[in-house]
Amino acid sequence: MANDEQQHPTLDTSVPQTARIWNYLLGGKDNFAVDRAVGDQILVGQPALAENARLSRAFLARAVRYLAGEAGVRQFLDIGTGLPTANNTHEVAQSVAPDSRIVYVDNDPLVLAHARALLTSKPEGATSYIDADMHDIDLVLREAAKTLDLSQPVAVLFMGVLGHVEHDAVARGMVGKALADLPSGSYLALYDGTDTSPEVVEAARLWNQSAALPYHLRSPARLAQLFDGLELVEPGLVPVTRWRPDTEAPEIDQYGAVGRKP
Repeated sequence: MANDEQQHPTLDTSVPQTARIWNYLLGGKDNFAVDRAVGDQILVGQPALAENARLSRAFLARAVRYLAGEAGVRQFLDIGTGLPTANNTHEVAQSVAPDSRIVYVDNDPLVLAHARALLTSKPEGATSYIDADMHDIDLVLREAAKTLDLSQPVAVLFMGVLGHVEHDAVARGMVGKALADLPSGSYLALYDGTDTSPEVVEAARLWNQSAALPYHLRSPARLAQLFDGLELVEPGLVPVTRWRPDTEAPEIDQYGAVGRKP
């Protein structure tokens, strides 16, 4: 794993953490009482949130399957990966193309521990983990270059994490810097929560009362700005359950898209 020599933050089980709350909503076991308390509080006001978490995760799998398959991408940079669950990026990509190379990025110490244990690659490809803050794109790219060939197309993933960036200009800057030096044929794939229903706005308010890292909802129009300069893959920026669905599912307030760098 990259950056093993760095000092990692101590695991604090007294403060709820985004990755662990999301893990709880996805039905995972890698969470603590404080995380479950926040999750349960949110579920009181929005009982569909756990199902929405699973539907958002399914979008990740479909997007990666498209990228590794139809788009022919063999390199993936998953920024803000969260705790390993089902359908991790490397599992989906390497199920389509075993020689795919995947780099995960997160800075949660529990995520790091699980990544070391669980994120193992098929022998034809490669999987590595960078312990870094997603705001430090220079560090992310520098470390990613130890596993990925950045002169070849890369799919950059920000799945459900840019809502933790308060200001649109900062989020656009992060995305722009991540893609700036990547070649034509690289991709951006992301989803995030939107402010399209009062229930989701209330859920975000409850989250922000307790979680260590606030979450900022954006309108679909503001999310679309993150794809400026890219060619959106059909059907564009839509609720995640409407992006190339393989099963019937209700429309939810998480919007996602995939864009190609021309």
